Amino acid sequence: MRRRIIGLAVWVSVLAIGLFGVPLAVAVLQYAVQDARSDLAQRARTVAIDVSADVYDDDQIEDIDQSGPIEVAVYDGDGNWLAGSGAGGGSDELDFALDGEFGAGSDGGHYIVAVPVTHSDEVIGAVRATTPRSAVWAKVLPVWAAMAALGALAVATAWLVGRRQARRLALPIEDLAVGARRLGEGDFSVRNRRGGIKEIDAVAAALDSTAVRLDDLLARERAFSADASHQLRTPLAGLRLRLEAALERTDQDPRTAIAASFVDADRLETTIDELLALARDQRASQAGPIDLAALLGDLSPEWRERLALRGRGLDVTIDAGAPEACASAAAVRQVLAVLVDNATRHGRGTVRVAVREATGAVAVDVADEGPGVQEPEGVLFARPADQRNGHGIGLALARRLAEAEQGRLELTRPSPPVFTLLLPAAGRGEGTAVQRSTVGALSNGG
Repeated sequence: MRRRIIGLAVWVSVLAIGLFGVPLAVAVLQYAVQDARSDLAQRARTVAIDVSADVYDDDQIEDIDQSGPIEVAVYDGDGNWLAGSGAGGGSDELDFALDGEFGAGSDGGHYIVAVPVTHSDEVIGAVRATTPRSAVWAKVLPVWAAMAALGALAVATAWLVGRRQARRLALPIEDLAVGARRLGEGDFSVRNRRGGIKEIDAVAAALDSTAVRLDDLLARERAFSADASHQLRTPLAGLRLRLEAALERTDQDPRTAIAASFVDADRLETTIDELLALARDQRASQAGPIDLAALLGDLSPEWRERLALRGRGLDVTIDAGAPEACASAAAVRQVLAVLVDNATRHGRGTVRVAVREATGAVAVDVADEGPGVQEPEGVLFARPADQRNGHGIGLALARRLAEAEQGRLELTRPSPPVFTLLLPAAGRGEGTAVQRSTVGALSNGG
């Protein structure tokens, strides 16, 4: 690209110089020829005036000025040479002058001008002035040399300017190529320099924005992997406990446990599909009216069975006047799964899930009879690496999912603990589905 830009600049300058320089050079030559002929005519007329009396009286002509490259010769009315230089045969220019007209022309190596010598309006002779072509070229060639030097200077300037412009254009593009290569190799920290060219800077900005988005997407995918693994541990643990219990009770028919394990496997598969849908922002992650009573009815058997293994119970209550929530069923299912699992693992006594109407929203309270939570709310909903076995990672995921649904998840009472999920009521956006990026919710905490 650099060679093309430089070559284009040089060729354009050469073409411009040729289009303007060649006609100008021809004009300089023509002007020099006309100037030489004008000087010849002026000298010939001057001599004709000076010698007219001598030619008329047939006196000897002396002292003809022959200074410079101009040669002057005087002829009588019959064309015979009388004085001066340039003796020889006649010429068309001399014949014109003897006929009383101005004659101008050239031969092989000279420019010629002839004027008549008159006395009382009678042509009595002629004066012929000549100058060599070399005298004209001696004036033209330095001008042409100066023009050629200026043309060469213009071409050199165009080459320098083209080289600078080529560097200015090529460097940002080369940087873009390097940045694109690094981006393709997985280096999302690449940032491109700005070259001051609006169009190229726009491409660099777009590439930088792409790198930021890819880096953010990769971070979200990693966060999703960690969150998904946390969400899958609990159903896997329940499935394992069920199978271990069936192995220990050899006196009972294992088919019941196997059938229940198939149900757990189906739920596990559903959880995986929902998490993938939430992460990929598919249609399952679109907000819409959901029936919390039906949703809790589907989840309650699993929760009740899991709590029963620990000797605990589950109490689900739904206020009659509670409206439907407008949210993603998959997201709400995962949030409630986190809250109930958190109460199962870290709480005591009966776990209570209550759905009630809040001001302009639907509230779902999840409570237990445990000693409560000691950590501040800001720490509780964070996801530090050292809380993998505690509250942190699941609650952090639950809060981000709730915020993705335009809702909130709060610790409304630390002891006994009560977590409240607030969701927008279906009446505020009934009939419309709000699309949003749940992947962002999986990586950006509140």
